[in-house]
Amino acid sequence: MKKILFLAICLLIAGSVNAQRRYYHSQRGGDNRNSDNGDFYSPKIGLEIGANVSNQISSSNSNYSTGSLVGLNTGITFDLPIIYPLSFAPEVLYSQKGYEATTIDGIYTERTHFIDVPLLAKFKVGPAFNFYIGPQLSYLLSTTTTYDNGFIVSREQYYENNNGHKSFLDGVLGISFDINRSVDLHARYTLDLQQTDSQGSTYVPNYRNQVWQFGIGFRLN
Repeated sequence: MKKILFLAICLLIAGSVNAQRRYYHSQRGGDNRNSDNGDFYSPKIGLEIGANVSNQISSSNSNYSTGSLVGLNTGITFDLPIIYPLSFAPEVLYSQKGYEATTIDGIYTERTHFIDVPLLAKFKVGPAFNFYIGPQLSYLLSTTTTYDNGFIVSREQYYENNNGHKSFLDGVLGISFDINRSVDLHARYTLDLQQTDSQGSTYVPNYRNQVWQFGIGFRLN
């Protein structure tokens, strides 16, 4: 059911982009090149690629400490104008998250693979600067755990629920800088609004994913 919901969201976004493009093309005669406002009101599709710097934080155990892990994020972006300077900016991304923990017995690494669907409000706050805020739906695809004790490296991949969860609701804050009409640089902070482990304890604390994202976007139209 959750997979169907994610697919429906993706199809809805794609349909909205297509409908708005036809609408604005008919309203403005198909030529927005000579007007900044005209370019703002043109729906946009793009691609982005970047790096995640992910970790986990706990609200129940101050001694729970992990190290950051670098991963990939990449996917499709949309920019659907509402009224200047506000746009609706949904995305569909593949995103690698996780953390690393150093113990007295070795190094434990957990790599998680997600499909993220940010549903963001985008505010144009200057000629080249933009501010983003909104929720994000995240669906866990799989988890790979690695344990290295200095002599033996063991690795396991699994697809079960992560402590009872496979889908998460996140909050997103971010900014972007338009290098030119077709390329932008962006940075964001994402935090789980739900606990990853709802049955947290002193030994297995409830924790949340937090991710710093940095990337470059390319406009395709």
